[in-house]
This record gives sequence, C-alpha cells and structure tokens, in this order.
Amino acid sequence: MKRAITLGAVILVGGLSIALGSSQSLEQAALDAAQIEQVRGNLYVITGSSPTNREAFSGGNTGVFITDEGVTIVDTKLSGWGQVILDRVRTITDKPVTRIINTHTHGDHNGSNAFFPESVEIVAHENTKANMMRMDAFQGENTRYLPKQTYSERLTLGAGDDRLELYYFGRGHTDGDTFIVYPALRVLQAGDMFPWRDAPFLDRNNGGSGVEFPQTLERVLAGIQNVDTIVPGHIPVTTWSDLREYQQFTADFLAAVQSAMAAGQSADEAVASIDLSTRYPSYASTRREAAIRAIYDELE
Repeated sequence: MKRAITLGAVILVGGLSIALGSSQSLEQAALDAAQIEQVRGNLYVITGSSPTNREAFSGGNTGVFITDEGVTIVDTKLSGWGQVILDRVRTITDKPVTRIINTHTHGDHNGSNAFFPESVEIVAHENTKANMMRMDAFQGENTRYLPKQTYSERLTLGAGDDRLELYYFGRGHTDGDTFIVYPALRVLQAGDMFPWRDAPFLDRNNGGSGVEFPQTLERVLAGIQNVDTIVPGHIPVTTWSDLREYQQFTADFLAAVQSAMAAGQSADEAVASIDLSTRYPSYASTRREAAIRAIYDELE
C-alpha cells in the first residue's frame, strides 16, 4: 500500500525554511507535488511531476531505499532539489545517505548530485558516466560528483533484503539506461525507459535509439523475473503489465514510422498521419512529433 506523507504534517517550519531558502527559484507547485510515498516495505519514492506542467516540475521520480547501512537515493532530480530530497528523507529515517544511483545522464535525474557529501558513493552505467563527463554541470571541481562505480551489463549491490540488482539491456532513451531491481520487494525502477504514457524522448546526442528502444524493453521483460511493481521515470508507481503495454506501444510506434518511411512519406507527412490513439486511448501525444522526427533521423 502506498501512503503520502504531506509536507506540512511532518516537516518543521525551520526545515521548510531551509529548503525554500536554498531553492528560491523552485516553484511552490513543484515543491508541493514532490511528496514522499511508500512503494513497498523500505522503498519509497519522492514523486516527480508531470513534464507537461512546468510550474510543478521537479525532475524525475527519486527512489529512496532504506537499508541497514544507510539510504540509497536513485536519481537526484534537477539542480537545487538536494535539500528538498533530504527533507523528505528525514521524514522517514535519520540514517545517512550513503549511495546515489543515476539511471541516466539527464539533469532532471542527476542535477542535485553535488548537494550530497563527497563520501556518498555514486553509481551508474559506464556509458552514463561518459555522457555525464561532457555535461557542464560536471566540469571542474564538480567532477567529484560523477559516478565513482560503473558497470557494463549487471551489478549487484548489497545483500539479503538490502540487495539491489542493476541491469543494462541496451540503447533506448540514451545508451546508458539503468534498470534497478529491488528483489526482496518485487519492484523495478525503470528511469526514463518507461517515463510516461506517451512517445519516448529519444536523446540521439547521448546514444538514444528509437529503433532499439522496443527491443531493449523486450529484453527487460524476458530477462527480469519476480517483479510486479514498476517505478517509472515521471508518472506514478504502476504495474508490470503497464510496462509490458509500454513495450508494445513503442514497438507499434516504431512500426508506424517505418511504414510511413516505406510509403515514401516525409517526416512532416508522417507527423500528420501517424495516430495510435485508437489502440492506446490513455496515451498522450505531446512527444509524438519529436519521436517521429528522431526515428526518421536515425533511419536516414
């Protein structure tokens, strides 16, 4: 069962003042939206907010995994959100943050790495570290907030009920997207390989691929067992069957783009003609055009 712990009920006025004082540019709507909710057991999520609502945008969902040794944070939202993240964590535990996992290179998922002490271990896929090394946010003295531990295909962290399994299944949103499994809880955190119910954001500059996206998700579905709950990149916690549906959506989306190209349509014509809303009525179309153009660019 999920539960939301509201800011006003659990954070002292002084703590709130610190959060707001250190983040004066943050919208109040975003602060209010970023609540901490229990996913299952010792796993919580500090919610992101709809990427379509800029006034309430805090970045991606942040995982909070409380272990015997300390707290593992998965993704640190945008720059300026570190104190808010810590304030939310402090409503459920006094244990120190000992580890950060970045699911990929984007600043709405690693933007507040630098808020946390240098002693915090930062973990990511090796391609994500390479991508982060090119970001302005991780130049100069801030190179110390780059991942200290990387992996290529799979990495196990912790043991017993505190165990985490990190997987890389291939290109999609970027070329370094990490899937985190919490085996004792039957939960998978998917980052922006399942960001929302809409066309995916394909970051071609950081190795993303619309052609490989559905294949990568297919490998996830085949390769991960005993999971029933999904923490997506930006939308609320959902189910394994929803991830399966998203994989099918990305496959159908790719097929529609490939069919348009085979029929000789230009990218503009494909944008005008491709419509999957009948098959996927609950899916938005905010990112449809950008994804179509990215796949055209990739296939051309």
